Order: sequence, then structure tokens, then C-alpha cells
Amino acid sequence: MKTYTHIAAKAIAATAAVAMLTGLTACGGGEATTDADGKPIVKILVVKNSNQTKIADMTWTKELENDCDCSIQWHEVSDDAWSQQKNASLAAGEIDDLNIRAFNPDDATRNPSAFEVLGDDLDKLPNVKEFFAQQPDAEKFVTVDGKVTVLPSSRTKGFLASGQHMMINKTWLDKLGLQVPTTWNELRTVMEAFKTEDPNGNGQADEIAFNPRELVTSKIGDWWSPFLMLNATGIVTHFNSGPSQQGIYVEDGKVGNWMESDQFRQVIEFYHEMVQNGWAPSDWVTVKDDKYNARNQSDGKTAQVGIVFGWDESAFGAYGSELASQYVSMPVPSADGVSASDTVWDGSLEANRYEDYHMAMSANTANKDAALKVINLLYSEKYSIQQLYGSLTDGYVEQTGDHSYKVTDKFHEAQDEAKVPALEDRLAGWISDDVEVEGDRGMDHVAAADAPYKEQYSNYDHEKDMMPIYVRLGEEDQNTVANNNTALFNYAIPVVSKWLSQGGAEDDAAWQEFQSNLKQYNIEQNTEIWQKAYDSYVK
Repeated sequence: MKTYTHIAAKAIAATAAVAMLTGLTACGGGEATTDADGKPIVKILVVKNSNQTKIADMTWTKELENDCDCSIQWHEVSDDAWSQQKNASLAAGEIDDLNIRAFNPDDATRNPSAFEVLGDDLDKLPNVKEFFAQQPDAEKFVTVDGKVTVLPSSRTKGFLASGQHMMINKTWLDKLGLQVPTTWNELRTVMEAFKTEDPNGNGQADEIAFNPRELVTSKIGDWWSPFLMLNATGIVTHFNSGPSQQGIYVEDGKVGNWMESDQFRQVIEFYHEMVQNGWAPSDWVTVKDDKYNARNQSDGKTAQVGIVFGWDESAFGAYGSELASQYVSMPVPSADGVSASDTVWDGSLEANRYEDYHMAMSANTANKDAALKVINLLYSEKYSIQQLYGSLTDGYVEQTGDHSYKVTDKFHEAQDEAKVPALEDRLAGWISDDVEVEGDRGMDHVAAADAPYKEQYSNYDHEKDMMPIYVRLGEEDQNTVANNNTALFNYAIPVVSKWLSQGGAEDDAAWQEFQSNLKQYNIEQNTEIWQKAYDSYVK
């Protein structure tokens, strides 16, 4: 039962939210608004990257305004600012007509009266309708309780690749006469050689054989997590997004949490072995990104690090740079006692191509038809390409055929100068598999980095042995899992961190105590909830 105090507190919070947002957001609703020429006004919020030019200065946005025969008022906000404003915006009901990369389906589920159900408008959104017909997983990704409220994005087919890769210094391997390791024993040999045989040739013992990324405190998995090593044991991770970051995994349709597995213990002990032998820095568990990246990128010329988990060679510097060019991606070496046919790799491919929070529309939009027309235009090939790469008119991208394009040096120069004239991966749009794009450096490099994992991807069923991106929890289950995870990780992360750096997981009594405590923190309730969701969506 809601108390007066609870209601009053919510009212105060909403009032405060309105005050915070004064002058920052424009609210839809009220009478239809038009500009001086009588054209309908559509207000669009864009959550932008700091390296992008002003949206109003991008030529394609002016052409969009002409094509929609409307007046667009752009409202830009940075990632950092939006992280502070988002909840206040929702609490106050201050939501722009259209919102790009601002709200996700869970936001819409928790605030159902605030957003237009765009799935009900598909007859006025033929480009979105075609998107869903060609790429049905994208529609499933954003469908909650049978409704599509927030539209996803889809980049080119070249981005159907995991954002997680294992990178190794091939120059060092060649100098030492070594091959890319395929087992943990071979990896041990390589790491020892990297540490002791001066592969960077500077006469100093400054090489870091393996540079794992820090262990975050709010979850057990993350981008470029050290626990990507679980794939070496046969457990499929999915660290771009989703419940894999909570430890959830699937094996033959059965959901579990790998924090309860022997494989997790095996990986922890392997990392401690690396620390003991000087193959990994003794402080890696807590090193922040600035120091971690500094180790990877060294002085830009002399490599200091042998192996990392990362996006691609850009973990070490700009594409084509002297340092970055030394690295290649490698399949994860099989763990002790695990065959090559049972070794797998992170299944984040779909989560890299698709994102689920790229277009939301206020339920109070004054000029609904005009807003829907804008959405349909944005999801056309013409504007999807330009959102990715900049204006065709300005020569950032060239059309070379009916459905083929070439990204130009002009766009690459703008990228290098941090003056990108496009939304890039923040687009509210989609690219058909019929479209060919030449010259996208990011696409080409991530596709090349992903190629060595083809065999390991084939070693598991991408629906029975991992959680598909479209499996979602209802609001009540979301809250239960979130509350459980707060207590669970507050307990578990310090214990795991100590084991990684100082050892202790090999002690059976300590391991059993850890497992008992995980159960007390409701880890099995989380597993049951995700099993129920998996069964609902997949079986």
C-alpha cells in the first residue's frame, strides 16, 4: 500500500526533476506547434559522442528537414550529461518528440504512458516494417510483452562480429620463433618467453606478457573482461551486453551462473598463476583504464604488452600506427583438459550489430504524423547511410551503385580530427544485407579481428548455448535480479579479486564457503528467473 509519505516523496522528486531540466529539454504535447512558415515543428533529442560536430551543422540534417517538410529543432546532449538527466527527464515527463539513443525498451516498460508504441504505427513506417521483415531478430530484440515501443538500430553486415577479441603481438612471436598458442600450456610458454627474452629489444625487463583489464565492482563480467578466458573452458560468454555480465550462461537450454562452476575456479587459478610467474602485473585487478591503456600504448613505438582482450589492434593506437600494426587477433587457447572442439568464443555478434535504444517517441508528441515521417526517413537507406558516414552531398561518402557506397578519405580525416559529421554507431536507422560498403575502417578491422574465431563460433549452438539478445525480464523480475545482484557482487567481487591477485581459490574449504554464500545472496533465484525468461522466449 502506498503511503502519503511515499506519494509526497515522488511528487517532490518530480518537481526537482522539472527544475533540473529547465532550459535543457523541450517537452512535446499541447496544441500543434508550427514555425513562421506554418510547418510542423518536431523536436529531436540526440545523445552524442564528444567527437561529433553539431548536429545542426551536418548537411544531411538540413536535407532531412526539407524531405519531411517540417521544422526540426535539434537538442543535443553528451553521454555524461544524459546519464545525469535521464531519470529526471522520465520523472518529470519532460521527453522530446523523438529521442535518439536516449531510452531503451526497459525505460518504456517502466514508463508505459510516456512513450508512443511505435509497433502500432508500422503502416506509417514502411522502412521500419521492411527492416523487421529482413532482420527479424532486431524486432524480437525490442519486443516487450508483445509491444515495440523503442526502435533498434542495425549497422552493416560487417559489424556482425563480437566486440571482444584476444590480441597478441605477432612481431614478438616472429622474433622469438613462436607460433600463436592453441592451448594454455602453449600460452604459458609464450608468456614466459615474452617476459624473459626481451622481445621488444630495448634491453630492459619491461615487457608485460598478458595485461588483463581490471575487475569492475558492479558486475562480474564486462567489455574485455578477464573472464573472457571462460570460453577456453567451453562456457560461452556474451560480454557486449546482457545477463552474461551477471554470470548467466546457457548450456543446451539450461541456464546457470558460471560463478558456481568449476570452470570459473579454473580461470581464477590460472590468472593467479600468471601473477605468481610475473606474466601479468600484480596490480592488474584494480588498475584503472588510464593506467591500463598507458601500458598497452606505451610510447607509441616500443611495445610493452604481449596479449590483451580488446576490440581490435586499436587497443594499442591508431590504425596503421607503428605499434598497433604489431598485433593480430587470435582464437582463445583451450584450457587444460579441454579439447579444441569444445573451446568456444564470446557470442556478442548480434549485440554488436544491433542496439536496442535508438529511437523513442513521446506519447505527447504534438505533430505525430510529422514525427512519424521523420522516423521513416531516418530508417531509409539514404539517411541511414548518411547517419553512419556523413553527407553524400559533402563527399564524406559516395554512392557507387544502387546499394553500394564508399567511405572517403574526407570522412576518415574528420574522424582523426574528432570532428565527425555523422552519428556513426548512434544512428536511428538500419542497413540492409543487400548494401555493400567499402572503406569503413572500423567495420573492416573488426571483421578482420573476428575472422579467426569462425571455428570456435561453430562449436556451439547460438540459441541453445547462449542467451539470445532478445530474451528480457519483466519489470518485477528485473527489480528482483537487480536487488539480488547488488548484494551478490558487493560480497563476491572482493573475494574473487583477492583470489585473482593473492590466490586462495584452490583451498576447497574456502571455495565451498564461497559457494554457500553465493546461495545465501540469492544467486539461484536469479538463475531461475533467467531460466523462466529463456524458456518463454526460446522454447
